[in-house]
Formats: sequence, structure tokens, C-alpha cells
Amino acid sequence: MALDKTQLIGFYRTMRLIRRFEERVVELVNRDEIPGVTHEYVGQEAVATGVCAALRPDDVITSTHRGHGHILAKGGDPRRMMAELMGKASGYNRGRGGSMHIADLSLGIYGANGIVGAGAPIACGAALAGKLARSDRVAVSFFGDGGMNQGVVHEAMNLAAIWRLPVVFVCENNGYAISASISQMAAVERLADRAAAYGMPGKPVDGMDVLAVHAAAGEAVERARTGAGPTLLECRTYRFVGHFTAEKARGIKYRSDEEIARWRERDPVVTYPAWLSQQGIGDPALVEAEVEALLDEAVAFARQSAFPEAEEALDGMYAVTYPGLPARGF
Repeated sequence: MALDKTQLIGFYRTMRLIRRFEERVVELVNRDEIPGVTHEYVGQEAVATGVCAALRPDDVITSTHRGHGHILAKGGDPRRMMAELMGKASGYNRGRGGSMHIADLSLGIYGANGIVGAGAPIACGAALAGKLARSDRVAVSFFGDGGMNQGVVHEAMNLAAIWRLPVVFVCENNGYAISASISQMAAVERLADRAAAYGMPGKPVDGMDVLAVHAAAGEAVERARTGAGPTLLECRTYRFVGHFTAEKARGIKYRSDEEIARWRERDPVVTYPAWLSQQGIGDPALVEAEVEALLDEAVAFARQSAFPEAEEALDGMYAVTYPGLPARGF
């Protein structure tokens, strides 16, 4: 299906929002307005944007420790995200979850996850629940190249293939598991080739090209939605910054400046709006102004929000009851 101009401009709006959100977050971390560290999604925006644009609102995603981009691309509210990062009560997890645990079940965001690869079985559970309910809902699991070597991911892919679950496994291969190069972590050049061992299609995708990602994701989602089972997409991408925000301050270096510069030439937040301008589609400058205004509002909202009350510290730690059972205390 051909994309219209509104969709094409929307891709840039989402990628720009993710990029500037992450850059704003770094500024706030450096000013100690956001405690701790975060894992930036800078450079990988085309993957989250292209995949999530192929989904319906009721479809489900599971995210990772580097999950801000996935959540924004699936429709997450940047105000509540920023408030969560600042530890405010108006945040998605009432200020208790922070960067790696943002969730919004109403949007099909079944949570970011600090455990590498842990979202894959959760996505399978969501897919199975939809299948049992005779829904055509699809679940997507995002994980990195490091996650491809986690046993739980292999177990999830095997299960999804056996039960023909409507899951799309999206490996964001940015070349590094923290500081370990993929060349040291895998003997095969194409991680997508592993899919054949489970009896599912595996496809390598240019993760710096939002249109290529969207096309591949669209095919995989349609396959899942029509009952044909799971697919593995290996989106080859790159993070332009460190594994986390404190890496630079600690002087950690494991990539050459030349390598980073080569990938910077393919920055989707630069090349894609240039392509839009060449095609005479929209005005990227208007999108950029819109995004800045939205993020100004998000930061202001977070700053003005209250911290949780001390007496609420234990709220939400335990389930008070379960569906169908009488209320019980702890």
C-alpha cells in the first residue's frame, strides 16, 4: 500500500520527536534534574518509527532498557514520560519505575524492561492471549543484538514458531552489546539467518531507512495477523552515543571516531528530511518547531509536577487482590 504525504511527514515527526526527547533527557541528566543514567536511542529512530507505524493501536509491544523510542513511536505521552524520568507522581509509573520500566497498557505498551531479552516471552504471552480470545492482535518484541544470545529469546522464538503465535521479533542490531562488538559475540554475519532454525522467516533490514523498516515490518505484521506465525527482523542500525549517559564522563571508549562518522553519514534524522525536501513533501522546519514546542511543554509539565508523597512509598508494591477473588490485605 502506497504511503501518503501525511504518513511520510509523520515518520519524520516521530523520528524527530525521539531524537530531541533523548537529547533533552541528556541535558536534564547532566543538570541532575533526572536522577541516575539513561540509555539513549539516538541513531536508531528509524527502527521504532517504521515498526510501530505498521501496527494498530490495539497491537502490543515489549521494549528494552533502551526503550524511550519504542514508547514514543507507539504513541506514548512525552509529558508523562518526562515526569516519570524526573520521579514525579504524574509519570507513567507514578515516579517509581524510571527510564527502564515505562508502560501504558491502554496503548499496548507492555513495558520497557531492564533485563536483556526479557520482553520476548512477555510478547509471546500477549500474542497467545490474543489468539485465545480469537483476536487478530499482533505482538512485537524489541531487543538488541546482545539479546539475540539470551536463552529466553531463543525459547520465545521456538515457542512462537511451534504455536504459530502472532509475534514479530525485532532485533535492533546496533553492533554492540554494551561495549562488546557483534563480531565477538556471534559467528554468523546475519543474525536473521538464525530464524531458519525455528522454522520462521528471518529478514535483514536497513535499520537506518525508515521506509525499508516500515515495509519489512508491514509484511511481518500481516503474516502474523493472518495466522501464518512469527517473523524475525534484524534491523541493522547504530547508536551514535554510548551505551548509557555516563559513558562519556567515565572516558569509556571502544569505537573509533571514524566508525561513528561513517554511520553519522546515514543518520535517518538528517537523510530522511532531506529526502522529503527533494520530493517536495511538507516542510521539515515546521515539524521541528512543532516538536520543540511539544518538548518544552513536556519539560515544563514534569518540572511543575509533584513528587510522590512519602506515605505512598509502598503503594503498588503488592497486589491487593486477584480477578475473581475477594479483596485481601498484606
